[in-house]
Amino acid sequence: MADGPELPDTPDPARELASGESALDPRDFRNALGTYATGVTIITAADEEGKPHGLTCNSFASVSLNPPLVLWSLVIYSRNMRVFQNASHFAVNVLGTSQHGLADKFAQPSSRKFEGADWKPGLGGAPLLADSVANFECRTVDRYYGGDHVIFLGAVEAYSYNRDEALLFSRGKYGRFVGG
Repeated sequence: MADGPELPDTPDPARELASGESALDPRDFRNALGTYATGVTIITAADEEGKPHGLTCNSFASVSLNPPLVLWSLVIYSRNMRVFQNASHFAVNVLGTSQHGLADKFAQPSSRKFEGADWKPGLGGAPLLADSVANFECRTVDRYYGGDHVIFLGAVEAYSYNRDEALLFSRGKYGRFVGG
């Protein structure tokens, strides 16, 4: 006996898009997603030798207050994938309006991202960037595959924040919140 109604076989949207069989234009779809304003973060972790790694990310989201869980995603072909797959902890550094230069720096492939950056090691060695609006220190709980990304789920073990204004990103540009 079935627990619910039987669902017809439906195509897996991730496979459909990846196969090129989707009716959606990938570039136009990305443009549509870009209309949704997000905060800007730099996700950081330390590798096995303790070397810091980080990247600019706007896929950060809260999942649960109890227990405190957050998520973010990384494209599967990222050169940083191995570091984040193996790290016990990661940090989410929420950037302020004065940090768009740092966001640009960490968005580019480079082994010198931390040169000149003010940071200190957090839990698991994950770098905490100074002057961030908020820092979330997370233990990696799980990873899920979603299309061309890996979704990282983290348990927040420590955090800090201030009252500075957060940096926003929409339609390929940085901005700030303007109250109505």
